[in-house]
Amino acid sequence: MSSSPSPRPAPVATNEMLIGALLRVPAQAIHRRIIRELNAAGFEELRVPHMAVLQFPSPDGVRPGLLAERAGMSKQAMNQLLRSLEGLGYLARSDSPDEGRARIVRLTKRGRAAYAKIHEILRNIEREWSAELGPKNFTQFKRLLLKVWESPLVK
Repeated sequence: MSSSPSPRPAPVATNEMLIGALLRVPAQAIHRRIIRELNAAGFEELRVPHMAVLQFPSPDGVRPGLLAERAGMSKQAMNQLLRSLEGLGYLARSDSPDEGRARIVRLTKRGRAAYAKIHEILRNIEREWSAELGPKNFTQFKRLLLKVWESPLVK
């Protein structure tokens, strides 16, 4: 896996950049950085596809079908990622005590440690972005993203 960042596309006029790219490119950069820093912190086996599971909100106590829905992927693809993370010692799947045959995901001690490290990395990224954009602009940026997130537009 290359540690160099992906090259940025050539600059374009602001009105040519569509919202999908404006949101996707930073999100992908964040995922790559999280994995790079997790790997450096001793979680060497984790890869970018694992972020579909190890994202907010935590997968702990959640059914695989809901995780698949959150990630926008098939149940089969999610189960493949869950098998991988289970084999690496980050999570365990067990029967749900409340729902008969339903399975739930539980983070292991190692999974909780990785999830805590992800949170730490994200806090560092937020501090850096706040310094880059200015605290007032960064607060407004987060406020606007939250407004979009809570809107029926993204449901």
